Amino acid sequence: MTMPQPQPERMVWIRGGTFLMGSDKHYPEEAPAHRVTVTGFHIDAYPVTTAQYRDFVKATGYLTVAERAANPDDYPGARPELLVPSSTVFKRPDRLVDMHNPYNWWTYVPGANWRYPQGPGVDPGFIEDHPVVHVAFEDAQAFATWSGKELPTEAEWEFACRGGLDGAPYAWGDVFEPGGKSLANTWQGHFPYSNLLTDGFEWTSPVGSFPPNGHGLYDMIGNVWEWTTDWYQVHKESAQGRPCCASSVNPTGGLMQGSFDPRMPEIRIPRKVMKGGSYLCAPNYCQRYRPAARMAQPIDTSTCHLGFRCVRRRRENHKS
Repeated sequence: MTMPQPQPERMVWIRGGTFLMGSDKHYPEEAPAHRVTVTGFHIDAYPVTTAQYRDFVKATGYLTVAERAANPDDYPGARPELLVPSSTVFKRPDRLVDMHNPYNWWTYVPGANWRYPQGPGVDPGFIEDHPVVHVAFEDAQAFATWSGKELPTEAEWEFACRGGLDGAPYAWGDVFEPGGKSLANTWQGHFPYSNLLTDGFEWTSPVGSFPPNGHGLYDMIGNVWEWTTDWYQVHKESAQGRPCCASSVNPTGGLMQGSFDPRMPEIRIPRKVMKGGSYLCAPNYCQRYRPAARMAQPIDTSTCHLGFRCVRRRRENHKS
């Protein structure tokens, strides 16, 4: 089947409805599954591309977080070399490593940013039609505001990702690789050192390289994680004063002060929810290539596998 030519500017109308959000069968932070209602909204058919972000930067002169030096007051005790303009890049080890230590494959690379996803010494190749990466939350929000759009809530994003398949584990149904066919850009093999590349891609892929979901949305699973506007909280903690498993309308997540990482009390950087998984999600590690999957991401942190897409909503129907 020939894939249609991507049209990154295209948006898709998602008719509102009630769905089962979260999962009781996977990672603890996804539970409990609970009924949620969202009203209708438009959402980008594709993640925002490097070309689109380049247009934004040309028009505004915007400088991303990764292109600025960090404020040492925000990071007590940080080594000076970590405060220069930099971003987080995946570095594949050549052997089996301790899977409990993510620093075995993540490193801060000076000069890594949306223009040079693997760092300034690596030819980025043609990435204009790939999802833009190395964007912190405020970078994504700045683009959304400039384009007259907004970032989605977690509930909006998950509802759109499911493509009408309520409760299915994957955006396309019950089987991860039906007929042995890859339907998203993920990791095949033993993460982090052996990637079989059976889907054809080692890093990001051009948007629209895989089939759309039931709503006609591309790359909702894999390729890059995507920012949402929700402050991170576990589902069973309700910041809105209602039981976690009761139906809620247009939920907007937790409170900022509850989103800090309790494992790092000295670093007071709030966290947002990111969704969708990425090209680094693997069967043996981070099986988060599912609609229900979610992770907390510090708002100041950009990486080589995190991007975003935007929505337009009818404000009179959306509770803030």
